[in-house]
Amino acid sequence: MAMLKTLVCLAMLVQLAMAATHTVGGANGGWDSSTDVQTWVASHKFSVGDNLLFQYTPNHDVLEVTKADYDSCQTSSPLGTYSDGNTLVPLTSPGKRYFICGTIGHCSQGMKIEINTLATSPSIPPSASPAPKTSPSPAKTPESTAGSPSSTLSPETSPSATPSVSPAPEMSPLTTKTPESAPVSPSPADVTSMESPETASSPSGPPPSPANRNRFQRCLTFGFGLLLLVLLAL
Repeated sequence: MAMLKTLVCLAMLVQLAMAATHTVGGANGGWDSSTDVQTWVASHKFSVGDNLLFQYTPNHDVLEVTKADYDSCQTSSPLGTYSDGNTLVPLTSPGKRYFICGTIGHCSQGMKIEINTLATSPSIPPSASPAPKTSPSPAKTPESTAGSPSSTLSPETSPSATPSVSPAPEMSPLTTKTPESAPVSPSPADVTSMESPETASSPSGPPPSPANRNRFQRCLTFGFGLLLLVLLAL
């Protein structure tokens, strides 16, 4: 709240410092019938806080009137009457105000002015507070157009967002066998020992020796062990 009051006071001080007093008719003229006050008004800008200074002789006065009385130079119902010869009229609000001379015939001779008071001071150029720059919106690319298939893909699901990874080849259970479980090609003697009993007991061949029986038992045991390893691996 204190900050707001401070800002208001500063604004009022700035406005007072920037206020100007306009002498009607200029330095080389005045409020009289010999000065082109209409041209003087057209060459000036008036703002809230400014003042109008009417300097005139006793045969003149200043009347503030309505728009209708201004157009018809009617002096019978003025809004304000001044006749001190050095009249200071403050411009306290925006809008138009109308002043004429009440002496008979002077208003029709051109002693009348229309003052248009602006709400802001014209002494501050518009370029003093430039409008904020706005960056132009980027043009839409075909990829960003609604309805495009690529516009509905998130970075996670976009095909180009993540490289495709080929699945690791499945390892066959047989590749995990230890060197001990690798099959061993039997020797000719083992092949002979693995013959069927009918072939071994055939009277055409000699009976198997104890060494061949032991080899056969070892091969049979090794085969069962290998089969168990395969079943466990599956």
